[in-house]
Amino acid sequence: MLIDTHTHLDFPEFDADRAEVLARARALGVQRQVLMGVTRGNWQRIWELATTKDDLYAAFGLHPIYLDEHQPTHLDELRETLQAHAGHPKLCAVGEIGLDYYLETLARDAQQALFEAQLAIAADAQLPVLLHVRKSHAAVIATLKRFRLQRAGIVHAFAGSFEEAREYLKLGFRLGLGGAPTWPQANRLRKVVPQLPLEAIVLETDSPDMAPSMHPHQRNSPEYLPDICANLAELLGITPDELAAASSRNACELFGWPPLPG
Repeated sequence: MLIDTHTHLDFPEFDADRAEVLARARALGVQRQVLMGVTRGNWQRIWELATTKDDLYAAFGLHPIYLDEHQPTHLDELRETLQAHAGHPKLCAVGEIGLDYYLETLARDAQQALFEAQLAIAADAQLPVLLHVRKSHAAVIATLKRFRLQRAGIVHAFAGSFEEAREYLKLGFRLGLGGAPTWPQANRLRKVVPQLPLEAIVLETDSPDMAPSMHPHQRNSPEYLPDICANLAELLGITPDELAAASSRNACELFGWPPLPG
């Protein structure tokens, strides 16, 4: 009984076989998936998917990687979209938002302004946030400490230190784990993961990106979440069922969902 807390199932990589991917994932126990808003252009697409499939949910946001595509009016439209769907069971978060310092061409001041504006919108909407954080943990943590969101969220694809993990946990955040820590060469991350409390962990794929080690050099898919779960459970010294149950429970608490059946 698994929940994929971070997917991009609307991306063109799935256009040829999206229904088949969903069917295979369901058959393997992936009961719910969260689709990410990344630009104004994909919000309607993920909303249509989420509202026509029982197990899909939508988050709306403006991703820092697409900084040059975002317009000031898109922030107004984000607020209006959240207001229009307020209370709808398929709206679960604001995301994917955050800071990306890995790509040096992205202006940091503009990223920061966009990030803070979306945190304020999320706070007003009383929704959790789904965070993209690359090489920017210090700046993200400092910003979150200023905002002190009532509903925290998830640090997607967490790859920081244990000290950084602890700062996020103090702020009420969960840590998204997916394909990255399944790779043997991810030495530092594989040392951090076993130190994380189970109540902090949620599982994700980031499909079609960040394929796990058991499915290298190919399109990532939500159907690989059970394999990720099994790999990380071994790293944590628990059974896959224990990790799946903890991750799903954490995700349901975060999003305000009823527990998974079974």
